[in-house]
Amino acid sequence: MSNKSLSIIISTYNSEAWLEKVLWGYQNQEFKDFEMVIADDGSKPSTKELLDKMQAEVFFPIKHVWQEDDGFQKSKILNKAIVACETPYIVMSDGDCIPRPDFLKVHNDLKEKGYFLSGGYFKLPMSTSKQISKEDILSGKCFDIKWLKENGVPSSFKLNKLTQSKTKADFLNFITPTKATWNGNNSSGWKEDIVAVNGMDERMQYGGQDCELGERMINNGIKSKQIRYSTTCIHLDHSRGYKNEESIAKNNAIRKHTRDSKSVWTDFGIVKK
Repeated sequence: MSNKSLSIIISTYNSEAWLEKVLWGYQNQEFKDFEMVIADDGSKPSTKELLDKMQAEVFFPIKHVWQEDDGFQKSKILNKAIVACETPYIVMSDGDCIPRPDFLKVHNDLKEKGYFLSGGYFKLPMSTSKQISKEDILSGKCFDIKWLKENGVPSSFKLNKLTQSKTKADFLNFITPTKATWNGNNSSGWKEDIVAVNGMDERMQYGGQDCELGERMINNGIKSKQIRYSTTCIHLDHSRGYKNEESIAKNNAIRKHTRDSKSVWTDFGIVKK
């Protein structure tokens, strides 16, 4: 076991430019007692080259968990990453989500036995995503609403996800109609609770596979806590060539079965039959 407090799982696939920005975001965290586990769904060697370069520049240990490219198999690589985590508590996010400097501090402060935490993200347009530099990340400038508006982000209610006010965040968490689900881009929970339901269902490809994990955890007695306005990450834009209606329909059917049958276990998870 690691002597760190948190394990951070970051999923990635052939997206070095975005992943590098994300890693600078973790270099800039107020909370520093963590290990990084990269869940790599079959990237080319250039991703490993980036990770080797970054390991020499960042303070946190990076573990690279890789599998052969076999199409969109994020659930499979996430299960391998979950097993590789060496701390009792896991924060899950993506290689296109830059964490705000307080991101891990909030997850660590709010973690509680019997709960998982459901965070949020703020989606950026492509022009702003490309423009964000290492300096913008390390200064925290890219989380400033005024700066974002000046750099191509339109005004909307969703900018409230970037509020720095705890009082406002607590109020918005309380009134939001959005359910506290397990979101693969910003959620956290106890490793033992994730393993108790056998992790991700590997039959599921794109579309709600992260939420289905949370639904089994809830069926197993774990409660969810809404923190989407308390801790945030900015989501860099990208295409989704792996998105298709067939996959979404299949996943929706699996999720419906999980809810209707109150399933707590998948036979297609970390432990195979």
